[in-house]
Amino acid sequence: MSFWHLFVFAFVEGLTEFLPVSSTAHLILTAKVLNISQTDFVKLFEVVIQFGAIMAVLVLYAKLVLKNKKLILYLSVSLLPTVLVGFLLYSVIKTVFFESLGLIALTLFLGGLGFLAVEQLVSAEKIKLTKSLSRLTVKTALLIGLFQALAVVPGVSRAGAVILGMLILGYNRKSSVEYSFLLSVPTIALASSYDLYKTLSLITVESGQVLQLLLGVLLSFISAYLVIKLFLSFVQKHSLRLFGVYRIIIAVILWLLLI
Repeated sequence: MSFWHLFVFAFVEGLTEFLPVSSTAHLILTAKVLNISQTDFVKLFEVVIQFGAIMAVLVLYAKLVLKNKKLILYLSVSLLPTVLVGFLLYSVIKTVFFESLGLIALTLFLGGLGFLAVEQLVSAEKIKLTKSLSRLTVKTALLIGLFQALAVVPGVSRAGAVILGMLILGYNRKSSVEYSFLLSVPTIALASSYDLYKTLSLITVESGQVLQLLLGVLLSFISAYLVIKLFLSFVQKHSLRLFGVYRIIIAVILWLLLI
């Protein structure tokens, strides 16, 4: 992998991991555009750089979580459905879902329509975004977890599923986005660690590639840190319709690639 490819891949991961646009779809699209073959090292690189993204969340939110024991409980409950579904369907996810660009395009498209529909309901005051994280309960944490579990299908977007689910439940945009950030830490850490456990023994990493992995983590951390700050600022002033439209555009692009 060239330095240019490394830089773009890591930047795209950090940029899209916490936005409701599907980082998986964007990494696949990036690989297609740059004509990067899915070698064992590229697959490893895609997994490892996710740790850079969650490190950005830890830097920004570690103190908040450590001071709020209830929040730790709610995050644990929200994590359970994804762990269960991900463990049971791991082989299908990796061998079927990730290989289907048509499925990824479809889930991107449907998710885009979902955001447009929910924001329309908010505008019509059919949904009132009045709840904050202080209104979380074990029951709502489990419901949020069920929404996140849908993201085992590539293209759904883990962040998108959590945010959309919380909007439907009446949580304000800032709280929805922040909870999606926090829930990303255990979710990505467990998923990436499990991926490494399943594949690391099959991959030989050269000394020069270790430096590439470390650089990828650093670049992912920097871009994710900036995105978190900018996204929070954005949602406090704007709706999420823009992301709905964007998802639909990316879906159309993927369909065109298939054609």
